[in-house]
Amino acid sequence: MIKHIELSLRKCVAPEFVFGVDARKMAGKYAKNLGIKKVLIVTDPGVIRAGWVEDVTKALEAENIYSILFDDVVPNPRDTNVLAGVKLYREHKCDGIVTIGGGSPMDCAKGIGIVVANMGDVLAYEGVDKILYPLPPLICIPTTAGTAADVSQFAIINDIKRHVKIAIISKSIVPDVSLIDPETTMSMDKEELTINTGLDAMTHAVEAYVSNANSAITDLYALEAISLLAKNLPRVVEQPFDIQARASVMMASLLAGLAFSNASLGVIHAIAHSLGGWLDLPHGLCNAILLEHAVAYNFPHAKERYQTIASYKDMKGTPNCDEIVQDIREFKLSLGLTQRLGALGVTKEIIPHLASMALQDACIVTNPIMPSQHDVEEILIHAL
Repeated sequence: MIKHIELSLRKCVAPEFVFGVDARKMAGKYAKNLGIKKVLIVTDPGVIRAGWVEDVTKALEAENIYSILFDDVVPNPRDTNVLAGVKLYREHKCDGIVTIGGGSPMDCAKGIGIVVANMGDVLAYEGVDKILYPLPPLICIPTTAGTAADVSQFAIINDIKRHVKIAIISKSIVPDVSLIDPETTMSMDKEELTINTGLDAMTHAVEAYVSNANSAITDLYALEAISLLAKNLPRVVEQPFDIQARASVMMASLLAGLAFSNASLGVIHAIAHSLGGWLDLPHGLCNAILLEHAVAYNFPHAKERYQTIASYKDMKGTPNCDEIVQDIREFKLSLGLTQRLGALGVTKEIIPHLASMALQDACIVTNPIMPSQHDVEEILIHAL
């Protein structure tokens, strides 16, 4: 329910999207509508093994569209992966991109499109609105429920020389269409992947709702995503082949993506990008570990908003900071997530560097309060 309409200017960017079982099989029709003749398919070996790429290839063939496969994509995609994809795109004279997979293939595909259209090094486009020319047609088909790269104006690329993940933010990298098929999430081969991506979506929703760039529109998306995840993420973990629960979590990922794409994020993602770049850690897991520690830091500056979030997680009354933090911990424990940063290779010695890199991340700007170097270090120390 919207209680107050913000009168200051806000914009909302979203792609066309199709949601439902077999959405992936519409890739050929949409590629034809976009005028694509030869498409670069960007994916990874795991998605190929799951059989989803074959479905997409058949859909393209049915419309007489040729495809070239590029699967040299690693988790936390690197600038070198983008470069290799650009080379293949140009060699085969492709005129469009279809990407199928989790956040890594989708971010890599966006990076390829940026360089194909604008030349140079993908790292040169770090920051907000640095892209001058529109990308070639881009169709995204997500196979995980969490990153929402398929609907966002964000791309995250790992700079292997600086060992940091950079954020590229521009409406130019919002896909032309997203084909969101909850059936594809049934192949996630690790329970941890379901948990980590689900908590990534939860973090998107929470950070977007307390962002200083929030709006009535993004609030609706964020709160509904939180409610859906609170009810359905535990169901998916307990019953991984429950397609209705999978669809609910996929819908939450979509809504959270629309929220953060327009309201941006905060200190959690800034630190997670630093961790992912320096130690190559799973992005969703980093967000999940950091979540309650960032909430504890931010709470005095967004008290009412966190209490509203708590109500959408079915907490009663007006809980205080400690109660909300404890609820987040218990929710994570109920999913089986117990990791801490210390067990993932983070040491006190590297915390100052991690904090320094986080403070340079674009996501930090929309945190409810601008943290200091000391504040970020304290969040990391608590998460050890």
